[in-house]
Amino acid sequence: MQNAMTTKKTRNIPQQRLTVSVIIPCYNEVNTIEDVLERVKEVGVVDEIVIVDDGSTDGTREILQRLEAQADPLVKIIYRERNGGKGAALITGFEHATSEIFLIQDADLEYDPRDYPILLRPLQEGISPVVYGSRFLGGPRKAMNFWNMVANKSLTLSTNILYNAILSDMETCYKVFRAEVVRGMKIRARGFEFEPEFTAKVLKQGIRIYEVPISYNGREWSEGKKIKWTDAPIALWTLLKYRFVD
Repeated sequence: MQNAMTTKKTRNIPQQRLTVSVIIPCYNEVNTIEDVLERVKEVGVVDEIVIVDDGSTDGTREILQRLEAQADPLVKIIYRERNGGKGAALITGFEHATSEIFLIQDADLEYDPRDYPILLRPLQEGISPVVYGSRFLGGPRKAMNFWNMVANKSLTLSTNILYNAILSDMETCYKVFRAEVVRGMKIRARGFEFEPEFTAKVLKQGIRIYEVPISYNGREWSEGKKIKWTDAPIALWTLLKYRFVD
């Protein structure tokens, strides 16, 4: 009886209604950006969508301009004149987002916005100010390239050793956090090294990152996947650097 009552209490943890900004860095995603935007809207838990076009040249910008002309109050589109990288686009997005929670969403279809409720729940219940969606905690996923998986797990292991953590997926796109976590945080990354730099600086603040399982539909490089093997040593160096410097 006591166990049943404890379980019932756990399930009834009150949830705060926190406003949510989804930040979408976008570079040359002409085939997916419109679908991603619609999927984000359909979830129905978002207060603001900030799309940062990072100097696209493939027709993405024209699609965004057409969407912008619809004057949807939910959508804010920022245009960067030159491609600066994912980190640079995210920094721009953080500067323009206004909600209490920031949620990072890629502009392709690898990550499913239908996972937003499970990502947001730990924040709404006050469990942690930072939540990561993990591709390695048993959620449904498309088979990942073997060496890509090795690189992901190696970088995550390095993170855990250097920062005394127990993460399963440091490189995940789905990073969700209270806005104040990033306010005042000096982010120097301009490319994919954003992932290790942000993680390092969160862990150095003494914040324990909460992970939840998510689905994952990885795409091939022939389909437009942008991260390359050369980004792995940069990520490792970033982890090492911020372990010992501010």
